[in-house]
Amino acid sequence: MAVHDYIKSGDFATEKHVPVIEVADKVKAGETFHVNLSVGKDIAHPNTVEHHINWIKLYFVAEGTQLPFEVGEVSFNVHGDGATANEGPVVAVSEGTLAVSLKKSGKLIAVSYCNIHGLWESEKDIVVE
Repeated sequence: MAVHDYIKSGDFATEKHVPVIEVADKVKAGETFHVNLSVGKDIAHPNTVEHHINWIKLYFVAEGTQLPFEVGEVSFNVHGDGATANEGPVVAVSEGTLAVSLKKSGKLIAVSYCNIHGLWESEKDIVVE
């Protein structure tokens, strides 16, 4: 089996593990815009030592190609860790923003990793004018 055989997808409104991509449908060529990535938008995902999201990665595939570019990654490194599990002084929230500039239209793909339920993906078409 290949890695893609282990990646799950779904609708974030009904599945708490699916990464959400929030961005305008159209952007201007060469101009910076922001992509907000999150997990647990409509159904909260636990963020505990035992069950948490480790990271969300963003990829871009230009229209007419099959080559994915890894745009960036947002990592979540603390989940209430401390002397007593889940009682630590800080918890990273599974959300982050990347600044991006595109020259071509294509597809944004987000992949997230849950320490218990593995890899999840979602995608969104984006038009560059």
